[in-house]
Amino acid sequence: MVRTHNLGFPRIGAKRELKFALESYWSGAASRDELKAIGAQLRQRHWQHQADLDLVPVGDFAFYDQVLDMSFTVGNLPERVQGFHGDALDNYFRVARGRSARNAEEHGACCGGVAAGEMTKWFDTNYHYIVPEFSAQTEFTLDASRLLEQLAQARAQGINAKPVIVGPVTYLAIGKTKDGSERLALLARLLPVYAELLDTLAAQGVEWVQIDEPLLVTELDADWRHAFNTAYHQLKSSRVKLLLGTYFGQLLENQYLVANLPVAGLHIDAINGRDDVLPLLNLLPAHKVLSLGVIDGRNIWKTDLDAVLDWVEPIAAKLGDRLWIAPSCSLLHVPVDLDSEQALDPEIKSWLAYALQKLDELKLLATALNQGRDAVQDALAAHRQAIAARRASPRVHNRAVEVAIARLDTKKLGARKSGYAQRAPLQAERLKLPLLPTTTIGSFPQTDEIRQARSQFKAGTLDEAGYKRAMQAQIARSVREQEALGLDVLVHGEAERNDMVEYFGEQLAGCALSQFGWVQSYGSRCVKPPVLFGDITRPKAMTVEWIGYAQSLTSKPMKGMLTGPVTILNWSFVRDDQPRSVSCKQLALAIRGEVQDLEAAGVRVIQIDEAALREGLPLRKAQWPTYLDWAVESFRIAANGVDDATQIHTHMCYSEFNDIIASIAAMDADVITIETSRSDMELLDAFEHFKYPNGIGPGIYDIHSPNIPTREHIVQRMQKAAERIPLGRLWINPDCGLKTRQWAEVIPALANMVEAAKTLRATA
Repeated sequence: MVRTHNLGFPRIGAKRELKFALESYWSGAASRDELKAIGAQLRQRHWQHQADLDLVPVGDFAFYDQVLDMSFTVGNLPERVQGFHGDALDNYFRVARGRSARNAEEHGACCGGVAAGEMTKWFDTNYHYIVPEFSAQTEFTLDASRLLEQLAQARAQGINAKPVIVGPVTYLAIGKTKDGSERLALLARLLPVYAELLDTLAAQGVEWVQIDEPLLVTELDADWRHAFNTAYHQLKSSRVKLLLGTYFGQLLENQYLVANLPVAGLHIDAINGRDDVLPLLNLLPAHKVLSLGVIDGRNIWKTDLDAVLDWVEPIAAKLGDRLWIAPSCSLLHVPVDLDSEQALDPEIKSWLAYALQKLDELKLLATALNQGRDAVQDALAAHRQAIAARRASPRVHNRAVEVAIARLDTKKLGARKSGYAQRAPLQAERLKLPLLPTTTIGSFPQTDEIRQARSQFKAGTLDEAGYKRAMQAQIARSVREQEALGLDVLVHGEAERNDMVEYFGEQLAGCALSQFGWVQSYGSRCVKPPVLFGDITRPKAMTVEWIGYAQSLTSKPMKGMLTGPVTILNWSFVRDDQPRSVSCKQLALAIRGEVQDLEAAGVRVIQIDEAALREGLPLRKAQWPTYLDWAVESFRIAANGVDDATQIHTHMCYSEFNDIIASIAAMDADVITIETSRSDMELLDAFEHFKYPNGIGPGIYDIHSPNIPTREHIVQRMQKAAERIPLGRLWINPDCGLKTRQWAEVIPALANMVEAAKTLRATA
């Protein structure tokens, strides 16, 4: 009999219950016990949804991040939070966001906050994890309390639990040493703690443990390959059975290594790594379980069940009980329940599957494999009809768009009239900015007034004129505050935007927006990715009226704020029936039209955010050039239809950029603003060997923490930047947008930033 299991479930709740519980706790409005109770309720509900599976994940629930959970499980706490008052949850949130709940910080040495842990993308997803920190002196000690508590709760619910942990080699690989030491040197200290954890779970009667090693789908040198052999030969004496989880890509040359590791089972992402499966069937020992991830855990299209069965049935016949099926990866990356969508277009909704529907698909496949297709023939027929309807729908294909893409002259559309050296003096003459100009990334706080007006407008209790007046009032406030602070290049604050991608998805033809399609980005931050179901066009201008109103309120330069094509692509649920590069170029043409309309309206500074450029990189470096070619080309198509005197900015955040700095330079934006605060200005190391040619604003304070930077701190960071980049090409700005912060935090932080700029100018 084929067995079913899941690798992980969305933790935020169908109605974002975890988000609201976290923010209530952090603000001091709810107690720690109340927060923990919400967590327990969510786990109970999510396990009940999965109760029909043969094995259900436990330990995939985290209050902030599963990697941070693993750091606390193995006792790897940064020194700066050790010894603080409060319980472990307080220190947990201090690492995650710089401070815990307001009530926990009212006294003691930590009330001013600490440096939050660095945050970056989990492989090639839009999920952010807290980067583990190491040094040559790092020691590990087991704290299994979180996992044991969840295991006990699941057992009490009658769940056949499969604990889920991050594997030791991946854990080391995704962390950073703070002293230049070698991460792999810590493996010998880390493995005994993992062995102790597995023995602890075995003592609780656990049979299977899922140990995730997605690093195995990347290119590994000899040392890391050896680390896998060392780790799993040392752990093989454990009394639990290990299911080694790989996902997000292909094993390729790592197939032999993986097949021969001494584990009881192996999970393969059969969506992205299907070509690995047949070779593995010939490599796997006769006793080893093979789990196939046959349901896409990262996109929301219905599965073609007939196609899966055609492929898997012969494998099931060969492996029998040794075949398990599952989603390709954790369902963390998709929304919870499609049935909650009552306003979504019925035709488009019929093409989709959220987490719960994907589990239904999994159970259908298992029944068909175990009992024959006739046992579920009606359900298969309904799926077959939906798949065919989507393929045939005229809403998917737009002949005019297809022709435009086929005729696209990327070299002509992607080139500025002159190089940066010729453009920069023209822009300086027009804008008349001081040395080290100050600006922000785009958004200002999404206040209660903004949210209330948006809710009333959507509910129909506020008409369009009233909504417009409400948003204009908030834009006017943003402009007033910036002028009072003395910022040099202003933004309108994006009051009218719910999200930097969703806002554009609402206005582009070929996109659909959900009502409850929330996925977790980090911590309590959730986003609703647009659904790119068809060919993309821009029916009308999307931002010109709002930006024009803001510019009318000030004589200072006002940035037009756009989201770039690569970021819209990477932060959406993208159609799977054509190459991603084609969808990206369609988006590029749409954004190009908006850029030209802004310029025609008199906007002289236009920022096109490409926050997600890095996360779209394939996990294997050999495949990077192809992606970077079309991604950079798409940005240039969007950005470069303007006069030399119009200044184009772009922004990137929370990823590793040093190894793609040449491609970032090839985008040829006049100014790039880029995150450097949480990574302690690490990006600047790239400029020791690469002469970045254009303007750059290294983000000098962490907006994802409530901590307020001092003027001295900002001065020090900018002085560090000036060691590598000429002052004449440096800007001063936060590391990201300010929508998640409060005005009471924003104003003093920006005031310190402006004062720092004055100090630096005076000493230049």
